[in-house]
Amino acid sequence: MVQLFDHCDAHTNAGNGKTSSFYCLSLLHFSRKTHFAEPELLYRLCRFEDIVFLRTKESADATNEMQSRTGLIETIILEVRDREKIGGAFAKSNALCCTPKLAQEKFCTVGEVMIQHNQDNPLWPLRIQTYFEGKNQEANMLPATVEINSTGMYYLYFMFCDPALKGTIIRGRTVWKNPDGYLPGRMVPLMTFYGLASLAYLVLGLFWFLKFVQFWKDVIQLHYQITAVIALGMSEMALWYFEYANLNATGSRPMVITIWAVTMTAVKKTLSRALLLVVSMGYGVVRPTLGGVTSKVYLLCLMYFIATGALELVEHLGSINDFSRKTKIYLVLPVVFLDASVILWIFSSLSKTLEKLQMRKSMAKLDLYRKF
Repeated sequence: MVQLFDHCDAHTNAGNGKTSSFYCLSLLHFSRKTHFAEPELLYRLCRFEDIVFLRTKESADATNEMQSRTGLIETIILEVRDREKIGGAFAKSNALCCTPKLAQEKFCTVGEVMIQHNQDNPLWPLRIQTYFEGKNQEANMLPATVEINSTGMYYLYFMFCDPALKGTIIRGRTVWKNPDGYLPGRMVPLMTFYGLASLAYLVLGLFWFLKFVQFWKDVIQLHYQITAVIALGMSEMALWYFEYANLNATGSRPMVITIWAVTMTAVKKTLSRALLLVVSMGYGVVRPTLGGVTSKVYLLCLMYFIATGALELVEHLGSINDFSRKTKIYLVLPVVFLDASVILWIFSSLSKTLEKLQMRKSMAKLDLYRKF
């Protein structure tokens, strides 16, 4: 179940016969997959629940209370390939809304968005009309369930042609469902990926545990850190799998699970980079401690954890909710800068470690680091 909006402002563009407003736009992807559900569930649907249109008081007061219909909001669903069928292109007009001239030529109805229906499926693009009555400020869209029989990407538009409806607010939600669950088609492979990755980490963890027990007398501090990274990776993949499985089954995405999964991802990424960095410095092999650079490593890890955690949170919430591209860019830049700093520090430290090993003539360790 996807909360598409709870507040959307309207905008109008009047001129040259074009007066329309796009409230909210949602891009949905329905996938065709092998499924084993009950026969009555084997379809894709879009369900509108508790959709309310709220126009401004000025707009409502300007109408005649004796009129039964004083404003029209149109809900339009169309496949991406049919987006050119919205507007008057088929009537050789640039207008989105029907004009009196076009109405006289019987292309459309005045006050409505012009739609050229698909020849293969005359009902599509689909239009659902909701009217304001009298001086009422609110108009309730009737509950509707739309069955979708074709795989593809779909647009959902809320539009009007009356300039007086400028400032109208939409509240409510829509439910989009595939035959196999609520996951959008583009997110279905992620659930499979995280499931397989969880199994892969489990196999790796068992193999590492057996080797850890076999050579426990030779275990050093770095081995415990590697164990922690593997455990974090296993937990991360499992959490993401259950996150997507829960979303697919219930249609809801609990914030707690998402935050835990994002935290695990951020911790694993931070610890893996820190582990690679300290190994490059020779920790546990050439030097027993990091000495004066310990505080710098901790500071870098803290900064990286915060930056990557914020980016991961926005990216995964952005799969459902829309975040501006500028927001993502501002969050990507610190992560890129920190990653570049870590890489430079790793190569610089590795070069110094190799020089020390050559000076000490520790050929076994030198050969190990060269392979590293």
